[in-house]
Amino acid sequence: MGKAYPVIRFLAVLVPLLLIVFLVHTYLLQHLSLPQYGNKIVLSYTVNFLMATVIFVGLYAFRNRMKTQIGFLFMAGSLLKFIVFFVLLYPSYKADGEMDSSEFAAFFIPYAICLIVETVSMVKMLQKMD
Repeated sequence: MGKAYPVIRFLAVLVPLLLIVFLVHTYLLQHLSLPQYGNKIVLSYTVNFLMATVIFVGLYAFRNRMKTQIGFLFMAGSLLKFIVFFVLLYPSYKADGEMDSSEFAAFFIPYAICLIVETVSMVKMLQKMD
């Protein structure tokens, strides 16, 4: 596996975890008689997964060349995620004038899961760089 091993390990954690959380999330929505696939939940999970993957792969690729700026690049990646949120999801969430808890959860749950996995993976990567 060589150089791609941390990326594969990242994906091996993120994909099943995000899938399990998505299934639980949609089950709970159905159980609460809420729209199971409403609030652009599939788009939210997909975009958060893709953004987390792109950010991690990018940081991994630049880990040696930009060693001292990795933290700033990581924060820039988080900023990019919020920009994507405000462009893709926020307008539809605010279309009725308010953002309810199920709309917030549709974005925040996958965002938080991806952020945790990204952060833990980045810490492990940085520890190996020293």
